[in-house]
Amino acid sequence: MTSASAPGKIILFGEHAVVYGQPALAVPVTQVKAECKTDLVTDSRIKTDGELKNSGDDWADSVRIVAPEIGLDSPLGRLLAERTPHPLAAVIVGTLQAVGLASLPPMTVRITSTIPVASGLGSGAAVSVALIRALASALRHPLADEQVSAIAYEVEKLHHGTPSGIDNTVVTYARPVYFAKGQPIETFSVGAPFTVVIGDTGVAASTKDSVGDVRQLWEADKPKMERLFAAIGSIVRTARQAIEGGHPEWLGPLMDENHALLREMSVSSPELDRLTEAARRSGALGAKLSGGGRGGNMIVLVRQDQVQSVTRALMDAGAKRTIVTEIA
Repeated sequence: MTSASAPGKIILFGEHAVVYGQPALAVPVTQVKAECKTDLVTDSRIKTDGELKNSGDDWADSVRIVAPEIGLDSPLGRLLAERTPHPLAAVIVGTLQAVGLASLPPMTVRITSTIPVASGLGSGAAVSVALIRALASALRHPLADEQVSAIAYEVEKLHHGTPSGIDNTVVTYARPVYFAKGQPIETFSVGAPFTVVIGDTGVAASTKDSVGDVRQLWEADKPKMERLFAAIGSIVRTARQAIEGGHPEWLGPLMDENHALLREMSVSSPELDRLTEAARRSGALGAKLSGGGRGGNMIVLVRQDQVQSVTRALMDAGAKRTIVTEIA
């Protein structure tokens, strides 16, 4: 048996604008994770160099994919035969291509996750990364982080249509990332640790839909949207300076400003606004939606002594769950 896991993620600043060339800041959330285990029926078909022996055309029918959280228990062959590419099948095909093999040996692939789906916490990317690494290990072809991220990015296109690439990057490297599309990946240092409370609206929201709607707004009024994107980009750069300089308390007003801009871009929702307002009323330093919007999660910057009161305020305002994470 081989296994691998990958953390969730939150975007601190820059969602949506990052699709249009502006930077974004994102960090891993290790309190939740996706995990994949591969259990070979027999490993006698794998040579020492990792190549498969006696692979027939029906090899995919001897590979079983089990993912209880999404109610999936199916031969891989059935997923490969679907008219619309199944993300898990796409991960497997991409991994096989990366390691230079044509098939898998008989195995059971079990995928579990504690990351809420469609909530802005990177569940799709985390599942992809965990699956890629577990398969690569089982096949004795370990992949470099860049390769893992590249495969996961291709699968992100099935989830999100036009992804920024930030989810697969943060989840793969499991480090705070300053990300700009088309630019080299930059991890950044945290000058002083700070605490973020994540509030889940309980509303599943499609990032693909919200990204598509923002694109329609951009096509209808490019000057206005470019101004909004540029304003968000400026917030991101200021936030990075605050984090690296050890002044996380400066992030609160930046969060509030970023949320207002995202509202203007139509990607907030009544549930997100209710939670952000409740957090501010409870004394939080700042709050904003995180991720695609329209539902999913929001984040709150708090002092350590505020965690309980802010968490209680979020639950009273309708949050379905909260996660407390320290960025360090």
